[in-house]
Amino acid sequence: MSERPTTGVTPSLFPEDTSFVEQIRAAQGRLQEWAEQGYTPSHLTVCLSRETGSRGATIARKVAQLLNWDFYDQEKLEYLAQEEHLEQELWPGLPEAARTWAEIHLHQLRAKRQLSDHPSIQRLAQALVAIGCRGRAVILGRGAGYLLPVRSTLLVRVVAPLPDRIRYMSEFLRLTEDQARDYVHKTDQQRMEFVLTHFGADPNEVHQYDLVINSSFLGVEAAAQVIVTAARYKDAQLRPEEEDLGEA
Repeated sequence: MSERPTTGVTPSLFPEDTSFVEQIRAAQGRLQEWAEQGYTPSHLTVCLSRETGSRGATIARKVAQLLNWDFYDQEKLEYLAQEEHLEQELWPGLPEAARTWAEIHLHQLRAKRQLSDHPSIQRLAQALVAIGCRGRAVILGRGAGYLLPVRSTLLVRVVAPLPDRIRYMSEFLRLTEDQARDYVHKTDQQRMEFVLTHFGADPNEVHQYDLVINSSFLGVEAAAQVIVTAARYKDAQLRPEEEDLGEA
């Protein structure tokens, strides 16, 4: 299996949402036909990392909308990792072959020191790998792309020039230019430390990504379309015996 280069989660207030539970249950059906054959993820997951102020969150949501795939941001992921009833939906609902694969995969990451032993990160990693088992999901941040297999993951980095990012955050958060500059630098540093500490990866290392997109040059719509095109292609390669899924 090829590998990407390597170098406390806070409580969530994500509201109860029965459609979210149904989303998890519906995804389980995609695994059944693979469970008896030996298992590796057979559907793609898009993982998007971004520089602060690059509009990565907006792009990620647009990608999920265009693909009609499930979308997970930090709030949803932390909620998944903390809520016991959703933990029960994630793991016992998986076919045994998929769950066995996931447990082995997490063990290998820990053995290679690519996964922190921190309890909250362990819970987060279990949720991320369970989502990756199902596939057809777009995950924003939280180190997901450094945990999931290269073969079944499209790892994307969204960047933009620093002045553009400062200007955007100043407008979005109604900050002065100096306040926005400080916010961008601090948030970028916090995200880098999170990934480096818990997953042993440097998010600024460009060679680990399938795509690096400058959102200032392309804009939100074009950036999302580029990612969607790449996702459809890479997803189809996971099942070469099937025809291209088109706009699935």
